[in-house]
Order: sequence, then structure tokens, then C-alpha cells
Amino acid sequence: MDTPHRPLAAALWMSGSIVGFCAIAISGREISPDLDTFEMMLYRSVIGFAIILGWVLIAGRRSEISTRRLDLQLLRNLVHFAGQNLWLYALLLIPMAQLFALEFSSPIIVALVAPFLLGERLTPVRLLTAVLGFAGILIVARPFGAGGLSVGLLVAIASAVSFAGAAILTKMLTRIVPVLNILFWLTLMQTGFALVCAGWDFDIALPTARALPWVFVMGVGGIVAHLSLTKALSLAPATIVTPIDFLRLPLIAVVGMLFYAEPFDRWVLIGGAVIFVANWINLRAETRATRSQIKIS
Repeated sequence: MDTPHRPLAAALWMSGSIVGFCAIAISGREISPDLDTFEMMLYRSVIGFAIILGWVLIAGRRSEISTRRLDLQLLRNLVHFAGQNLWLYALLLIPMAQLFALEFSSPIIVALVAPFLLGERLTPVRLLTAVLGFAGILIVARPFGAGGLSVGLLVAIASAVSFAGAAILTKMLTRIVPVLNILFWLTLMQTGFALVCAGWDFDIALPTARALPWVFVMGVGGIVAHLSLTKALSLAPATIVTPIDFLRLPLIAVVGMLFYAEPFDRWVLIGGAVIFVANWINLRAETRATRSQIKIS
């Protein structure tokens, strides 16, 4: 079935996704003096699981929850959990705009690796986008500049690689189980991972009165961001949705400058734009290829 072409509705849903992702970054900054990344993930996952479980029960969709391919769910959620914690740690070390720009490189990594793990064809366009994406990463990170490759940049790049791995495993799972099933095991397993990692020393900090509202913002923001993005993709092609998602880069740059005294770095925006162009080229090529296959069939 073709994707419905409702760009205005998709744009409205994407505004929810942009707000959700920015809310995660801002709340992470606000919570960091009180909780470590594992504790943040624990409370975020608990809130997310409560929302998903309530949705399953109220909507009567328990039939969609199963233990099918639980091994793949476990691997996917371990990789995603690592990426999330690396992302939250990088959030404390580098400007938010720089972190977001590097995060946008995940789809390019997926496009380059997917042929080897998903059996997809490695096309010249994918190689071109990989080169462009790498150039964008170099512009954002500037490893040959005065600062070199800092720990924060390395952690952010590792986070992008982890997100790319999680995306590939998610694509495998979507061929087997419903999206709600993936979200259910995501929040449940990550609650367990975070509980083990945060509690290994038997000292799990409780949110302070100041941090508690931000913990709630982080938990709800995560669910809102991913659900809004999924809904937007169901209403319009990715070639329309992705450019809207890119707007969160300049938005978070302004937030960082106004509220956290982060420098407004034009090179981060330029590098992010190069990464965006690489993603755009790849999406256009994939869309055309899909249309050609539909016509042939």
C-alpha cells in the first residue's frame, strides 16, 4: 500500500517529534547534577513502560505482545541502551547542536552497513552519501583543529554508531513483529538494564524535588518523539519528513546559546547541512528505486 501523501499533517506530527527530542536534551542537562546517565535511563524507561503498558491495555492490543524473536529484541535493546547512555554522557561534554549534528549521521551509517547485514545492494549513491556524510562529520568534529578529537566528540560518534546498529536491528524486527511489540520490549528491557547498571553499587539516587519534573519531561518526551516520528512517516514519504526533522538542529543551537551559554558555531550548522544533504540524496534514490520496483511488479 502506498504511503498517504498528507504533508501538512506530517509536518504537524513532526513538530511533536522535534519538541520531544529537544525536551530530552534539555531535561538531560537539567537532571545531570542530580542523576547519572544510568539513573536517568532507569526513570525514563519506567515512565515509558508505564505509558506503553497503559496503551496496550486500554486499546486492547495485548495480542500484539509476544516473545517471538526475543533474542533479537535483547540484542537490539542492548545496542540501543548503549547508544542512549553514550548520547546522554556526550550531552554533558559537548554543545547540544554538535551532538545533534553527529546524531544525524546514523542513517548514513545504516545505508553503508545495511547491504552487508540486510542483504541490500551497495549502490553508487550509497557510497556517495557515505563520503558526503563522512565529510560532514569532519566539518562538525574538526579533528584536525586546535581542539582535536575530544572525549565528548568520540562518545557522540560512538552513540551515532550505536543508533545505526539499533536501526538495522529494528528494521529486521519490523519484518517479524508489530511496532508496538518492539516498543513494549524496548521500555521493559531497558528498565531492567538501567536497574542493573544504576544499582550495581546498591546506591540508586532518587530524583530531587527540582529534578523530578524534568525526569517526567524526559520520559514523556522520549515516547512523544518516537511516536510522532512514526506517525509522520505514515502520513508522508521520508523525503518530506526528514527535512523537517533537520530543523531541530538550528532550534537546539539557539536553545543552547540562549540558556546554556553555548557558542553559536556556524561550522556545526554547515557540517550538519552536509550530513542532511547526504541523507536527502540517499532517501531520494531509495524512493525512486522503490517506485520502480512497484511499477515493474
